[in-house]
Amino acid sequence: MPDESRTGEGSFKRQPLDKAPTYIGGLDDILEGGLPRGRTTVINGDPGSGKTLLALEFLYRGALAGEPGIFIGFEEPVEHLRQNAATLGWDLSALERENRLVLLGGHIKPDTLVSGDFSLKGLLAAASGKTREMGAKRIVIDALEVALRLFDTPQKVRNEMHLLNDWLQQAGLAAVLTVRPPKLASASSYEDFFESMGDCVMVLDARVAEQIAMRRLRVIKYRGSGFGRNEYPYVITNSGIRTAPISTVGLRHKPLGEKISTGIARLDDILAGGYRRASCVLLAGMPGAGKTIIASTFVAAACERGERVLYISFEESEDALVENVLSVGVALGPHLESGHLRTLASFPEAMGAEEHYIRALAAIGGLSPAHVVVDAISACARMGGRQAAFEYLMRLLNACRERGITILMANQTIGKDDFSEISGIGISSMVDLVVRLAYREDYGEITRLLHVLKSRGSVHSNQKYEYIITDNGIQIMDTYLGERDVLTGTARQVQEAKDRAEAQRLEYDIQTKELELKRLQLMRDQMAEGVARRAAMRDEGASSKRRHESTGSGEEK
Repeated sequence: MPDESRTGEGSFKRQPLDKAPTYIGGLDDILEGGLPRGRTTVINGDPGSGKTLLALEFLYRGALAGEPGIFIGFEEPVEHLRQNAATLGWDLSALERENRLVLLGGHIKPDTLVSGDFSLKGLLAAASGKTREMGAKRIVIDALEVALRLFDTPQKVRNEMHLLNDWLQQAGLAAVLTVRPPKLASASSYEDFFESMGDCVMVLDARVAEQIAMRRLRVIKYRGSGFGRNEYPYVITNSGIRTAPISTVGLRHKPLGEKISTGIARLDDILAGGYRRASCVLLAGMPGAGKTIIASTFVAAACERGERVLYISFEESEDALVENVLSVGVALGPHLESGHLRTLASFPEAMGAEEHYIRALAAIGGLSPAHVVVDAISACARMGGRQAAFEYLMRLLNACRERGITILMANQTIGKDDFSEISGIGISSMVDLVVRLAYREDYGEITRLLHVLKSRGSVHSNQKYEYIITDNGIQIMDTYLGERDVLTGTARQVQEAKDRAEAQRLEYDIQTKELELKRLQLMRDQMAEGVARRAAMRDEGASSKRRHESTGSGEEK
């Protein structure tokens, strides 16, 4: 096999680009390692997109990792930066005291504007001194467009841009420039220059879709490096920016594990032992079919084995969930108290799909569960549409399967006979086990049926089973077959009554036949006895005659 590190026929070894990790969750995966060292990165975005936060986090986390940095801001006062960072748990002042971080304000004095003497030279000279003093490795220049608007001619703008570009190249720092795109085409005299001077260019976009706010990140270019080329969701959490690119997730799923109990002995039998560990299980059915009860029964059984479970609920609060399943004999309260069970309950509309996903990942990281339950995935479309729901579920499913976590999803179906898209979201191909819960209406009543539609890598019963919801949970009945289908409820009772009557009739017929046979046998016995008696009488008569004849013959002699 040829050495891929060599090119052409010579022995020159490929040299990867030196990069500065951002230490921002998911972003280094997109950037394939981080931002370029000794080069310039441009972050372009509208107000509220998080440009300043991303750039500051690049500096903050770099300083924590031993790479001092300088922040130059033209828009936000330095003290405001410190206060805003403190809300995220970042102590910038401590880093400043340790000379690992320097915050420089680039606000322009009014008299400087009037005289027209403003230039970036003074600020860059101060930055040069700080760079040498602290051994800086990183620098951020925030809201540069604010300073550039102060120059009255395009030529002055170009001159200052060239000055800045030359300084950055000589400084050899991992540089980040944040800019806001101009609203008017006539104001874009410096925009093209940014695109050309940036070795790495990223665009941050804050948008609203179906009344749900969301943010997206895209890398436009990255000289000398590969990068994720898609558009990626990101969120601003209480600890900084996080993104989770699905396209960087390879198929690294762990193989399905051993069978684990569902918590319902009869269902275990139907599934030839239960669910497979690290599998994706789907419970699909109309409202009231018992999906949450079956899921909660599994949760209780897992917690009783000492395993941890994360229950993601989009339809019930924790208190409502505990109370509702307790009415059928499933006690989740003790497992919440023991720490084996944690719930993550929220309305789907409360945030975008990416924020829901990041929250779920944080909960998984904190709990390290063996199992995750999502109830119900049909509500996920309210996060911002069907595509947003698909992305959320695919990301969550991938995250669970890579960690060997069993994920059980409940889905509320619409039609009684909808087999075409049982998941409702488009993830059916990723599901390992599908248990369908259906209703049947007959004899003026509604009964419930359970049917295993799919069980990847395992045998299972293909029979339909009636089940009932009792005070002690789910009870699966013995199968009762009619002429062409399983009989349930009153139909079953009617058929059972008919079968009992038929059995009684057959028993009566059998008893009648047996009596007739006994009567015939008695008659045969009586006839045989008569024949034997008559034969005995004949034999006795013959013997008596012979004796008489023998006696008479002796007297004559």
